[in-house]
Amino acid sequence: MAVPTQPMLPVLALDTSTESIAAGLQTGRAAFHAQVPGGALASRALMPCLQALLVQAGLRWADIQAIAFGRGPGAFTGLRTACAVAQGLGFGLARPLLPLDSLLIVAEDAHAQAGAPAQWDVSVAMDARMDEVYAARYRWQQGQWCVLEAPALLSLAQLADRWAAAAPGALAGSALAAFAGRLPLPAGVPCFTQEQHRAAALLRLAVRAVEAGAGVDAAEALQLYLRDKVALTTDERLAARQPQRTSA
Repeated sequence: MAVPTQPMLPVLALDTSTESIAAGLQTGRAAFHAQVPGGALASRALMPCLQALLVQAGLRWADIQAIAFGRGPGAFTGLRTACAVAQGLGFGLARPLLPLDSLLIVAEDAHAQAGAPAQWDVSVAMDARMDEVYAARYRWQQGQWCVLEAPALLSLAQLADRWAAAAPGALAGSALAAFAGRLPLPAGVPCFTQEQHRAAALLRLAVRAVEAGAGVDAAEALQLYLRDKVALTTDERLAARQPQRTSA
């Protein structure tokens, strides 16, 4: 399938990389958003959520010209769900896909909360479980995002070392609250611990991608996995529950 090189609307956007389903639909005239519980429910709830957006906008599936999805990093099952649904729609409708950085959605939301300054530097840290974080650093300048540090899976110590070496202008993400007291934060740096409107941030990124003429064939759209191991073993879970021994 040839990927269109011209901006095309309407665009549908979806993300299930966190415990919530975020979805948006931009028609060119209006924007529609939805955010509903996801996690284990994502595989069953995502398509009805997208269908509801189409009904609100008065559109049919055939009207959608591009599909954006959060490619990760994030929860393994959530990424697989988002990619599978996006690919299914892409193949079925013969439309291009727009894989989006899921951590950049957090940065976009925090940028809006900060008042959308013309130039802004933010480090995103999302709870990856098992005492690890998905982390990246971005800069907003000249009306677009630049990647300063690509998404990576880091230990708390590794992330703290990064921040100590070069403090960002702002911090955002679920790890700030999840590891409160264990993750040293740079002094005086604004923190955005809660996302305000993930679906709206997702849709803004999708629209910019469409306007930039981005898009890949459905067969080329893949998830971004940063962890091979997705869960602790039984022995590891039991060991984690044991009291920590301290040496005399």
